[in-house]
Amino acid sequence: MDTMMALRAHTRGGPEQLVYEQAPVPVPARGEVLIAVHAAAITLAELGWDLSWTARDGSDRTPVIPSHEVSGTVAALGEDVPGFSVGDDVYGLIDFDRDGAAAEFVTAPADTLAHKPRSITHVHAAALPLAALTAWQALVDHAGLAPGEQVLIHGGAGGIGVYAVQIAASLGARVIATDAPAHAELVRRLGAERFIDFTSEAFDDVVSGLDVVLDTVGGRTLERSYGVLRPGGRLVTLGATPSPERAEEHQVKAMFFVVRPDAGELAHLARMVDDGRLRPVVSQVFPLDAGRRAFESRGRERRPGKTILTVR
Repeated sequence: MDTMMALRAHTRGGPEQLVYEQAPVPVPARGEVLIAVHAAAITLAELGWDLSWTARDGSDRTPVIPSHEVSGTVAALGEDVPGFSVGDDVYGLIDFDRDGAAAEFVTAPADTLAHKPRSITHVHAAALPLAALTAWQALVDHAGLAPGEQVLIHGGAGGIGVYAVQIAASLGARVIATDAPAHAELVRRLGAERFIDFTSEAFDDVVSGLDVVLDTVGGRTLERSYGVLRPGGRLVTLGATPSPERAEEHQVKAMFFVVRPDAGELAHLARMVDDGRLRPVVSQVFPLDAGRRAFESRGRERRPGKTILTVR
């Protein structure tokens, strides 16, 4: 096959630019895998990212294909790709500066992929890579969360929060999470020992001396989070670079990072899923040809979890 169906945008903008149309099937380069896509997850805000439209050097790369989380089957291999065979089920996170998985086929470097968790569907596997990797890297690689430590997770029912709560609990931490009251049962079920309803309770009035805070909200929530940590505590924020002055004032370590694809960590997350320690959370599912409608759902009321496009 030389062509495939894909969701593409030829001009930078929002969902209104997305068109379901024929596109060339990509060819895997050295070290890359061609994946027959079964399901792809979208981040509803991704059309606002510069790297969704440009190469690393800032040059325009339209037309572009969105959706950087994929679950599918290996259809072909480039040269020098150990560890995978045609027919293997894989999942992974595609770099943001290349075409995504809202298409029948996508190529990705082998070192951004792992074998799909055996116990779940492609739809559920596609819900993991970006959010679960972000949660793992925040809590393990950056915060160094240890068993018995107390961690506060802002937005426990958010796209990243649902995985952060589960991962923190699996690490043996004592988990406190904030969110809206409608999500209290879900957040507790995922592993939070304590739930703080941010609509009726100020978290900085009721907790203090914490070891770790994971901030997925930013703004005033970030500003108020320095003071709930013990001296030497760690604050990881996903929204913006934290204030060195505020961190020094409270004698804490504060850090910001952007998630990176990591095959080894994806493999570990897959084992957690198959062992029953981590479960994907899916909000809504659309067929690929309704991909524009999926992106247009941003800002509407919906259940917690990822938005998924099904392809085959």
